[in-house]
Amino acid sequence: MIEVKNVSKTYKMGKEVVTALNNVTVKINDSEFVAIVGPSGSGKSTLMHLVGGLDTPTAGSIYVDGKDISKLKDKDMSKYRNQTIGFVFQSFNLENTQTALENVMMPLIFAGVSVKERKAKAKKALEMVGLGDKIKHKPNEMSGGQRQRVSIARALVNEPQIIFADEPTGNLDSKNGELIMKLLNDLNAKGYTIIMVTHNMEEAKKAKRVITIKDGEIQGGSVNEI
Repeated sequence: MIEVKNVSKTYKMGKEVVTALNNVTVKINDSEFVAIVGPSGSGKSTLMHLVGGLDTPTAGSIYVDGKDISKLKDKDMSKYRNQTIGFVFQSFNLENTQTALENVMMPLIFAGVSVKERKAKAKKALEMVGLGDKIKHKPNEMSGGQRQRVSIARALVNEPQIIFADEPTGNLDSKNGELIMKLLNDLNAKGYTIIMVTHNMEEAKKAKRVITIKDGEIQGGSVNEI
């Protein structure tokens, strides 16, 4: 379970202090599919980055399975990001010079997995997202929907507990967007915890719970409303 307790995040911009999050408290249970929605600058991406270990709060605590990740040392935080969570980005973040298989293998390099096992795990992850026949294709040889599925396979390859999806359909047409949403729901049905950041309310409604955030504060959905 993820528990965000009284978390605030501020940034200094010159002499001005900008509050990205203000005293946020929210719980997300194992195997939930939660959508975090809000306008640009509302703090939704900041919240995801904090829970994902990409940033640390100015105040408050973030517990994942009872451990306060905001107090982890750099080495332990890197391990958390590599083994506990997987990231899916709007812009895919794939290496264009590498094949789908090589892109998916990347997180396994940092995990110290052997080359043989890397290939086997990456191939299995690509098969999970329906791209078993595209392992030798490079991103520029694929559609946007296929590239996002490669990104999802890369997020899955280390068998994480939590998948973070940041505007996962933002660069896709409606048909491919629907396919990605179906894939995320299928993964959730298999037991993965999915946390999706989006400004698209229609897609947000396909999650099991919607958390609305505005001006750095939770507006609704902070308790289980499934």
